[in-house]
Amino acid sequence: MSVPSFSATPAPASPVFPASSAQGAAVVTALRAAGCVFAEDEAELILSTARTPAEVSAMVERRAGGLPLEHVVGWAEFLGLRIAVDPGVFVPRRRTEFLVAQADALAGREAVVVDLCCGSGALGAALAAGLDRVELHAADIDPAAVRCARRNVAAAGGEVYEGDLYDPLPGDLRGRVGVLLANVPYVPTRDVGLLPAEARVHEARVALDGGSDGLDVLRRVTAGAPRWLAPGGHLLFETSEGQVPAAVAAVEQAGLTARVVEDEELYATVVIGTRSRLAARERSA
Repeated sequence: MSVPSFSATPAPASPVFPASSAQGAAVVTALRAAGCVFAEDEAELILSTARTPAEVSAMVERRAGGLPLEHVVGWAEFLGLRIAVDPGVFVPRRRTEFLVAQADALAGREAVVVDLCCGSGALGAALAAGLDRVELHAADIDPAAVRCARRNVAAAGGEVYEGDLYDPLPGDLRGRVGVLLANVPYVPTRDVGLLPAEARVHEARVALDGGSDGLDVLRRVTAGAPRWLAPGGHLLFETSEGQVPAAVAAVEQAGLTARVVEDEELYATVVIGTRSRLAARERSA
C-alpha cells in the first residue's frame, strides 16, 4: 500500500533539546526508571513533540504515571500518518495496518468508504490517503472518539457521526458502500481485566469489550452489512485467531462470502465478507 505524506495534526517543533544532551539523557533515565522498555525511542518522541522544557517535564511525568505514550504526545503513527489521539480514545494498533492494506487492495482508485467503530478515525483516514477519490464516512458511539476522529477524518474530506453502528449514517449510503471497515471491540468481557493497564485503564471500555465471547458487536455489524454494501462491496474486520470460525459463520449467515487473511509477523487476522454481485442482480430482476 502506498500512502502519501499526510499529517492530521501540525508537525512538531524541533526538539527542545536533543536526546544526546544531558537533559535528554535525564528524560531517558526517568522513563527507564518508570519501566519503559523503549525509553530512548520514547524520549525522542517526547522531545520532538514538546514545545518547552516545562512541557517535556509534564509529558515525562504523565508517561511515568502509566499514560500511554500516544496519549502523552497526542498522536500515533499509523501507516505513515500522524493521527491525533486524545486521552481516553482507543490507540490504533500497528497490526491493524494489515486490515487497511487489505482494504486498499480491494478498493480500486475510487471508493465509498465507511469506518464503523472508528475510534480516532485512523483506518478511514489512512485508506483515504491512498485513494485517488473517496467518499468517507465514519461513526462511533463514544463522544470523545467522535471529537478526535473529526480532526483526523476532516483532513481526508470525510464526515464523522456519533451513534450506535449504522444508526447515525446518512440513509443514502444504503447499497452504495464499497468498503466497510469495522474495527469492532472483540475482547471477551472476562478477558478485559487481563489487558495491559495502558489499554484497560486509559482506553474506553466500549472500544475493548466485545461481550461474552467477544463477538457481540461483530454479529450486529455483519447482520446489517448487506443493506449498506454495494454489490461486490466488502466488509473487513479484525479478530483473534480463535474467534475465526464463529466470525466466519456470522459473515456467512448474513449472506456474504467470507475469506480469512493473516499476517504472522503482525499477529493480525482479518476476515473479509463480500456481497455478491450476482445475488444483487437476481434480487433486482
